[in-house]
Amino acid sequence: MKSLVSLALLLLLVVASNAGFAQEENGLTTELELGALFTSGNTEDQTLNFASTLGWQRNQWEYVFSLDGLFSSKENEVTGQRFYAVVSANYEFTENSFFLTRFAHEDDRFSGFDSQSDITFSYGRNLLTGNANMGLDLNIGIGARRSRLDESDFDEPILRLAGEYDWNISETASFDQTLSAVAGSKTNIFRSETSIQTQILENLSLRFSINIKHQTNVPAGREKTDTETAITFVMNF
Repeated sequence: MKSLVSLALLLLLVVASNAGFAQEENGLTTELELGALFTSGNTEDQTLNFASTLGWQRNQWEYVFSLDGLFSSKENEVTGQRFYAVVSANYEFTENSFFLTRFAHEDDRFSGFDSQSDITFSYGRNLLTGNANMGLDLNIGIGARRSRLDESDFDEPILRLAGEYDWNISETASFDQTLSAVAGSKTNIFRSETSIQTQILENLSLRFSINIKHQTNVPAGREKTDTETAITFVMNF
């Protein structure tokens, strides 16, 4: 596990240097995040969480790819393993209005589902545009979700409502809150992502975050609510 973290750090540095060059050449923005915890002695625990976001803006279009994951083990037994990827294309047709196409895929080994994927098409508005240090985006849309569960896969139409609030507290500190509700004909999923980020160096920050996911219908023996609390280092380019 420690070797895996060392390799991850090395990869982050390599990707970061390439991302910095790509940003200069093609207008790309990159954010890389990594956190780890190890204990030894009476208990042998390891936890690794990571995230990355790649954004590309061209004229009225903005493309974003994000990936985050979690791996944890206790006494050499895997206790958590999750990967969540989101790809989106945002078209801004007026100063305060946009159209968002979004695809998400989650593979959570301990959720009871093999995986869950959804695609949505949404209309959104940018609010608080007159405030220099705050922003609020709201969007609503429709789509479909596929859930894979052993031999009983199922599809369902969905309605998605989401919002993101960001506040630049100071030149070196920021607060971000994202909420989403995805209602389906068979199950509903609610997510909350709260974070406070403080800049340490020019492109290095420390982030404290709390992520909550609640699903109304889950396989037997599984909890409906998952909570992740993390302190991570973030590199921005």
